[in-house]
Amino acid sequence: MPPLSMNTTPDLHGAGLGLRRAMTAEMSAEIPEAIDFFELAPENWIGVGGRLGRQLRTISERAPIVCHGLSLSIGGPAPLDTNLIGDIKVFIAEHNVRVYSEHLSYTNDGGQLYDLLPMPFTEEAVHYTVDRVKRAQDQLGQRIALENVSYYTTPKRDLDEAEFVKAVIEEADCDLLLDVNNVYVNSVNHGYEPMDFINEMPLDVVSYLHIAGHFVEPDGLIVDTHGANVIHPVWDLLAKTYELIGVKPTLLERDFNIPTMEKLLVEIDAIHHRQQPDGVQQNV
Repeated sequence: MPPLSMNTTPDLHGAGLGLRRAMTAEMSAEIPEAIDFFELAPENWIGVGGRLGRQLRTISERAPIVCHGLSLSIGGPAPLDTNLIGDIKVFIAEHNVRVYSEHLSYTNDGGQLYDLLPMPFTEEAVHYTVDRVKRAQDQLGQRIALENVSYYTTPKRDLDEAEFVKAVIEEADCDLLLDVNNVYVNSVNHGYEPMDFINEMPLDVVSYLHIAGHFVEPDGLIVDTHGANVIHPVWDLLAKTYELIGVKPTLLERDFNIPTMEKLLVEIDAIHHRQQPDGVQQNV
C-alpha cells in the first residue's frame, strides 16, 4: 500500500469559521476577507444537492475546506462504519478537503447516540482505538486528525487524560486537532493546569486548532456548548499555545446562539490579532 499522505496543509492558514447551512447563501455570494477557511461536518453535507449543494460547491472553490466528523465513533464498540468512510473519501475528493478530523470519543453503540461519549482512559482502549484509526486511515489513503474532547466523567481510568490522548495519537501515527477551549474546560472541571496538558501533547503533529465559547453551570461546572463568545482565559490560553508551538490555523466554532456575521468577524479578527508577531491582549 502507498504511504499515507501527510496533512501538511500548505494552503491552510489564518482564521477559520465553522460553516452552518444558514450561512451558505451569504458565504457563496461573498466570503469576508478575514475568513481564511471553513470547517464543516461531512455527514451533514454528503449527498446534499440542489441549491445548498451548489452553494457549497461555490464556497469550496473559493476557500479551503476542512472536515470535522461527528459520527465515525472512532472509539466506540460498534463495528467501524466503512460505508461512511467511503462516502467521506468521495466527499474529500469532491471538495479538495485539506484535513479530515474526528473526535477522540464514541457516538455509536449499535445506533447513533447524538452525543460525544467519554472513553475509558486505559491501555486496552488505546490499542482498540489505534487499530480503528489505522483502518480508517488505510481506507481513506490519508492521515486523519483526532480532537481532544471535553468530558465530564470517564468509565475507567488507568491513565490520565493527557497520557491517553498522546498514546492514541502517537501509536496510530495520526494528527492532532488541538481544541484549546476543550483543554480549558477540562482543566477547570477536572482540576489541572491547562498548559501542562498542552505541553504533554505530540505538538509536532498538530494540524490546526479549535477555539470556542462555553456555558458555566451555577455549581461551576463548565459545559462545552459552542454557544457563547470566547472568554478571556481561553484567549490567553490560545496566545500561550502560539508561543509554544508557533501560529497554527485556528477555527472559531459557534453552533448555537449564532450571532450576526459582523459579530462573528469580531472574534475572527481577534484570532488574526493574536497570530501577529506583536499580538497583545485584546478585549472582544
